[in-house]
Amino acid sequence: MIELKNISYHYNKSNKILENINLNIEDGKITAIVGKNGCGKSTLLNLIGGLLKPTKGEILVDGIKTKSKKNFLELRKKIGIVFQNPESQILFPRVYDEVEFVLKNMNIDYNEELIHQVLAEVNMDELYKSNSFDLSMGQKQRLNIACALSHKPKYLLFDEPTTMIDSYEKENFYNIIKKLKAENYTIVFVTNNATELLLADKIIVVENAQIKDQFSKKSILNKLDMLEQSKIEIPNLLKLLLKLKKKNIKFKLKEWTIEEIMEAIVEAVDNGWFVEISIIYRNCKLNIFYKISNCTNYSIGSINSFNWYSKNRFFCFNKSFYKIITLIINNIFI
Repeated sequence: MIELKNISYHYNKSNKILENINLNIEDGKITAIVGKNGCGKSTLLNLIGGLLKPTKGEILVDGIKTKSKKNFLELRKKIGIVFQNPESQILFPRVYDEVEFVLKNMNIDYNEELIHQVLAEVNMDELYKSNSFDLSMGQKQRLNIACALSHKPKYLLFDEPTTMIDSYEKENFYNIIKKLKAENYTIVFVTNNATELLLADKIIVVENAQIKDQFSKKSILNKLDMLEQSKIEIPNLLKLLLKLKKKNIKFKLKEWTIEEIMEAIVEAVDNGWFVEISIIYRNCKLNIFYKISNCTNYSIGSINSFNWYSKNRFFCFNKSFYKIITLIINNIFI
């Protein structure tokens, strides 16, 4: 567990970035830190990772104090960090050498097989001879994740890792995160992408140098007003889910993943619901008024163009939901 006890961080006496932060990061969980630009969320992540030392208070990583210089190497072995700009961590012209350097720098015994295993973890093994500087931004970010994984840390920290990569590579990143959680890694990520909150188990909202709120993802529908007040954009899927809830439409969600929410929406509208939808596609707005009745055969899959699946029963989104299509629900009623 990572414990933050009464943490404050000041650049100087008049510039207080964080004040009186108390927070526990649970093992094996994904924690998202969200807030508007300049609120201190990246500073908070750097404090957790030991890259910055708190002005006041203490941070314990499995009981190790991050302030202590003698604990630096032990701390580094417990934590892997990936930053926002994929190019900021690339040092060597060959993919293989990049991973090898991390292992050497950490004084970790390794062989060629280990490096290939780490690269395979992020689907980069076929590129092990490639020039690191010629990779796409998404590939570079996957290489950075491989480097962060190479010494088998317990904790993985990500600072807005998808900001500079395309929608295809975002999807790769999300799949890697899900896989790492299944392998029992503890993950903390900073994000400005509201949809990415659905990857997390716990959500931390930072505002005015303090933690404004922290809550389980399963409570997110009760927190939408607060998130909007904090200038955090609400995912349209959650807006739709909230409208269904207000109309006393019941749904059961276990993991609150995007896929599970989509299944819940399909089930909710399956019995004679009418949906008025505005779809913005390539700058063209299409208004659709559609009745969904006795819909038992539907598909939610990956598409590369505007399309309808399963005899127009239900609109089938692009798998990533993030780039090609923006869905805005205008009205739902019986």
